[in-house]
This record gives sequence, C-alpha cells and structure tokens, in this order.
Amino acid sequence: MHVTIVVLALLLITAISGPIAKILSIPLPLLLIACGIASSFLGLNIDFDPETFLLLFIPPLLFSEAYLIPLRDFRQLRWTILLLAVGLVVFSTLAGGYFVHCLFPTLPFAAAFALAAILSPTDAVAVTSMVYEEHVPRRFLHILQGEALLNDASGLVCFKFAVAATLTGTFSVTQASWGFVMVALSGVFIGILLAILFNFANRIVSRHGFNEPTTQITLMTLLPFAAYLLAEHLHVSGILASVGAGLSLNQSRVFGSAQTATRLRGSAVWEMITFLFNGLVFLLLGLQLPDIARQGVRIANAAGDSTWSLLGTIILLTCVLLFLRMIWILLLGYGKNMIAKIRKTSHHNVSIIETAAMTVGGVRGAITLAGIMSLPMAEGNIPEFPMRDLLITFAAGVIIASILVGTIFLPIFSRYLSHESASIVEKETDDIRYLLTLDAISEIERQSALAVKQIDENTAQQRAEVTAAIMAEYRFRLQLLENTPIENLKNGDLQENATTQCDTALVKRRFESALRLHLLRTKRKALTRMRLEGMVSDEAERQLIHDFDLEETMLFGSARALPRHQDSHEDSKAIHPLYYTG
Repeated sequence: MHVTIVVLALLLITAISGPIAKILSIPLPLLLIACGIASSFLGLNIDFDPETFLLLFIPPLLFSEAYLIPLRDFRQLRWTILLLAVGLVVFSTLAGGYFVHCLFPTLPFAAAFALAAILSPTDAVAVTSMVYEEHVPRRFLHILQGEALLNDASGLVCFKFAVAATLTGTFSVTQASWGFVMVALSGVFIGILLAILFNFANRIVSRHGFNEPTTQITLMTLLPFAAYLLAEHLHVSGILASVGAGLSLNQSRVFGSAQTATRLRGSAVWEMITFLFNGLVFLLLGLQLPDIARQGVRIANAAGDSTWSLLGTIILLTCVLLFLRMIWILLLGYGKNMIAKIRKTSHHNVSIIETAAMTVGGVRGAITLAGIMSLPMAEGNIPEFPMRDLLITFAAGVIIASILVGTIFLPIFSRYLSHESASIVEKETDDIRYLLTLDAISEIERQSALAVKQIDENTAQQRAEVTAAIMAEYRFRLQLLENTPIENLKNGDLQENATTQCDTALVKRRFESALRLHLLRTKRKALTRMRLEGMVSDEAERQLIHDFDLEETMLFGSARALPRHQDSHEDSKAIHPLYYTG
C-alpha cells in the first residue's frame, strides 16, 4: 500500500476516534492503540524509523506542552518536578537495572541498565491524553506534566550512556555525570537562545507594520524542529532544546497585545497539531505491536518459555517500576516534611490516595518505544545489541501495561482527590477582572478630565455622553464582580438584599447574551436562505459569515467573563449562552 494512502488513513482514524471514544466511554489512547493493531492486521503498515519519529512528533508536542504550562505553578513546584524528572529516573535506572540483571543473569549489567533507563521516563503525550484538568487538582496535574516534560531528556541520556557502555565495555560514572549535565544544560540553552532570537525578530517586523499571522505562525511551528535539529547536530539534548524554546516563549508572551489575530489563529493551529500528533503517536504504537509481539513470542518459544511466561515477565517489570516510583514519591514526601519541620514552615502533606494516583500516573509512551527501537542492529562492524528483540518486546509490553493501569485506576483515584481547583481558578479570575475594571474606570475618569480642557463645548458634550455610557457599563461589571451592588453598600442596605439584586442582574445579563446569540443564528439562517435564492454573492456571504463569527466569539467571551457564584442547577445552565428557548 502506498505510503500516502497509509498516512491519509491514519489521519482519518485519528479524526474519528475522538467522537467514538466519547460515545463508547473508552479512553482515547487505548482506542487508538486498538485501532492501530486492527489496521496492522488489515494490511496498513508503515516503517518505524526511531530518529524520524523523534524528529517529527516529539519536538512540537513537547514545545506545545511547555508553551502552555502555567509558569507560576511550575516555579512553585520546581524542586518536586526536578526530583521526579531527574532523581526518580536515576533511581529507577539503577534499581531497575539490578533487578533486570537478576531476572536475566546472561544479560550484561549495562544492557540491563539501558532497558531500565528507557523505561524510567514518563511520556508527556500519554499523560496529557489521559489526564484532564477538570478531573484532578491543578497541583497534581502540573507535577505530572512538568515531570514528563523534563524526564524524557534524563531518561534518554542515561539510556545512551548505558548503550555505549554495553557496546564498548567501558563506563565512567564521572564522565557520565558530567556528560549528563552538559547535554541537558546545553540543550536548554540552545532552545532559549533560538526562542530569544525568534522573539527579537518578531518585535522588529511588528514595529515595521508586518503583522501577517500566517507567516508568524508558520515560523513558530518550525521553531521546535529547528531547536531539536540544532541541538542534535551539536550532540546535546534536542528534546530539552524544544522544551526550553517553549518555556522561553511562554515566559516572554511572544505575541503582544497588538497581535490578536496571530494569537487566535495560532491557538487553532496548535490545537490541531497537538490533536493529530497525539493521535498518530498512539496509532503508530499500535501498528508496531503485532510485529513486536510476534518477535517476542518467537524468542520465548526458542528459549523454551511459553507466551504466558513472557506476559508474566512484562507484568513483573511493570509492577517493579510502579513500586520503585511509589517508594521514591514516599521518600520525597517524607523528605519535604522533615525540611518543613526544620524550617518550621507549612507544607502540603501528600495523602495516600495522591501517592497512589501519582504512582499510576507515571505512564510510559512514545519516548520509550522510540528509544528502545533505536537499539543497534548487527550491521558491518557493529554487533547487535544483546537480546535486542526481547528487550523491545518487554518495553512495548510495559508501555501497554502502564497505559492500562493509568486508564483504569486514575479515574478511580481522582474521585477521592481534592477538586477545589476549578473554584479557585474562577475566583482568582474574577478578582483580577475586578482590579482590571477599577483600572479601566480610573483611566476613563482621567481621559474625561483631559478632554474637557482641550475641546469645545459641543464636542465635549458628545464625548461626555459616550463616556457616561461606557462608565455605566464598567460600573455594572464592577457591581457584578463585587457580588454586591456598590450603591446599596454605600447606603448601608442589608447584604442579603444586595446579593439578591446582583443575582438578578446576572440572570438578566446571561439572558441578554443568550438572546443576542439566538438572534445572530437567526441572521445566519436568513443568510443561508438568501444564498440559496441567489440574492447574495459568494464574496459577500464569506465576508458576512466572517463578521458573524467574530460577533459570536465576542458573545461567548462576554458570557464566560460573567462571575460564577450561583449554585443552583438552573443558574449554572444559564451561564452558557446557548441556554435560550425563547
């Protein structure tokens, strides 16, 4: 089958898997892997080149995660994330390597460490696809995301050193440690440097009036690939270069307030890229599994072992990795408690449920598969890596087992985790809106005072009317965000009466948004009828639809900006602008 047809088929499967997963209530990663396996049996095959896979999929996905991760929370949790991303990887590599060597005494120590190293990092793509922000606390989600962003590089570096030690027969702890630090820091530096250059170039062209969103979004899309390729060419971490570029642009807010169109279109582009690439990663994993499983069964049978013995080994490896992860999380929590007691400061105590959720949240994925598939094959003077096919089978099995464990147990544990994050975010958002509204009112008053001194009486009257209307709108917003009308509080009325009036105002504003949206859709239907009757040209229709889209976006934004402090079911439905049945 031609590779173009295969790619188009994979894109189609990715597109339709999302709705099917929601209808059937099946975790999307598992459905995509199953679709990949089924497609393989139907003759859909594609060559898996680990280097091409890492270049094509990993840089943009990690760049996107880094670009969107909340930096404030990331800074607050930096030590926890670093200890998981680096400390846990080293701990799992050493302890897991010794266990693998005990399990297979004929396997060299360095080869056992290589398997443990590539099984140590969690996968940002898998974590993002399985964990949803509205279902878990923010702190829990940000730790998993931050860990998955950074531990890919530490795992791959440990893996490469172990592979080199296996092939050459020499290993130096000092050299490996120094090499790890240099590879990681150099990769981050390259990513940050390219992001700074991109940000500088964007500001220069913006000052000269060039704000073409298509060109800027295309250049930003190429940035993670450039960072990855440059870093790999210099033999440092391309993965951390992509992450560093994303974090740097996240910090700088590359597209300023004047580049609204670029931000809106860029968000849509990155949502599409993330959706497609996430799906393709799991599909490709499913496509490789039948061949990997057949090789593993063949090797097991040749060694006199059964298929059940192979499955048992995979389950045992998965359990050992989960156990090591749980031990490290418990030690991390205990250490932070001791430090907090010494410093006499408050500290977040990790509960048993949160420890269990963090343990099963360590999902393996694309990085593990790409890394293990890159083990050297016999070619020329290069010997084949010891037990290569069997190690690939074990790694693929652990990936599937970890995904199964995560998709089964994460929803169960998440029910018992604290879910106060949504209300905290909404309250923080409303508080910031309140302060911004105060600033806007102060600016209106300042501009009004300046205008009176500079213009004639007639113009001043006209501007005063416009200013009064805008001022009334902002005072109304302030009234909603205060949760009590300003006038009533100044007059000393009861809090209960003020809150009732505020709730009434909220209901009116929500109804107004819903009615405006309903009327807008009525105009859309009328425009469609006119097109069918030949009353409007295609150019005019496209322009009107574009205007309607902008107006609808504004209406949805206006509805989301309303404070959400009502608890009744009917009021919660009325928040959405579609709640209109008039």
